[in-house]
Amino acid sequence: MKFSIERAALLKAVSQAQSVVERRNTIPILANVLIEAQDSDVRFRATDLDIEVVDRADAQVERAGATTVSAVMLHEIVRKLPDGALVTLIDDGATGRLTVEAGRSNFSLATLPKEDFPVMATSEYSSNFSAPAPMLRRLFDKSKFAISTEETRYYLNGVYMHVSDADGGKVLRCVATDGHRLARIDAELPGGAADMPGVIVPRKTVNELRKLLDDDEAKIAVSVSETKIRFATPDITLTSKVIDGTFPDYTRVIPQGNTRKLEVDAAEFAKAVDRVATVSSERSRAVKLTLEEDKLILSVNAPDSGAAEEELAVAYGDERLEIGFNAKYLLEIASQVDRENAVFMFNSSGDPTLMREGNDTSAVYVVMPMRV
Repeated sequence: MKFSIERAALLKAVSQAQSVVERRNTIPILANVLIEAQDSDVRFRATDLDIEVVDRADAQVERAGATTVSAVMLHEIVRKLPDGALVTLIDDGATGRLTVEAGRSNFSLATLPKEDFPVMATSEYSSNFSAPAPMLRRLFDKSKFAISTEETRYYLNGVYMHVSDADGGKVLRCVATDGHRLARIDAELPGGAADMPGVIVPRKTVNELRKLLDDDEAKIAVSVSETKIRFATPDITLTSKVIDGTFPDYTRVIPQGNTRKLEVDAAEFAKAVDRVATVSSERSRAVKLTLEEDKLILSVNAPDSGAAEEELAVAYGDERLEIGFNAKYLLEIASQVDRENAVFMFNSSGDPTLMREGNDTSAVYVVMPMRV
């Protein structure tokens, strides 16, 4: 195998591959990237047995062939090569080495047989549709902060993507929750997605997928089956197993009868929460919200380190309310708001609080209060 490729194209392909590879591996081949060169392009394939990513890049292929080499090592080498360099990779099957040449630099890397590399079995996808990258980016970016990190409740370790009913008809919906907060984001249902099975997309897949969604013009081909999900652009294909479990009935958690309405500038609110939370020694310390007519007082009382208080002008017309929240949760939710105003709907100091962006109901957040 012998081919030459621009450093920038090689770095982009290899960086996506090496991020899928698990750092601590008991199976040596899983630390490697499978490089397959043929015709005028090269494919880089990496897997951790749950996710597989295949990255395609244009190259000048002199001799077709395939081999596997350490993904992290190759990435480090390419990253340190000068910008604009032309990189030549030569695999000599007899020596079991891959030579990487660029200018005056020359590296010789150990390889493992390509036959040992596990390729994820293709499955029959029951649903295929395409969606614009910005739409998928919004669905996952706004929900992923609420993914649970508790391994015991493994069915909460991802984003539940499914078709649901909303006021205007069917929508594509992403939901994530960890029992303390919940995010529910809706988007227009793409054509062909109506019969899609509901799947839980794992956290690592959500993070890897983010790299496919930066191009605003891109259309992402999505394929879903009961056990797998695949996202593809012309150059990158990301295939992942989905979490085998049942996502709980989240609709029971979303409060319907909250009538006390607070409207506040989202950016100002986030900054104020961040400032008062500074005095608390732990990030999880409660921030107390005291609501009076058109006034919100944020306060933190940490006996060991001090106290803080800040007043904000808000729109609020209901009776006085005192309620406490984890500062970190408030900040995460406030940072999701793209519009100017965040609207909080309260019931009492012990009930879950609902938050949305202005009058937009396509993104809804729920956060549980804390005792203060």
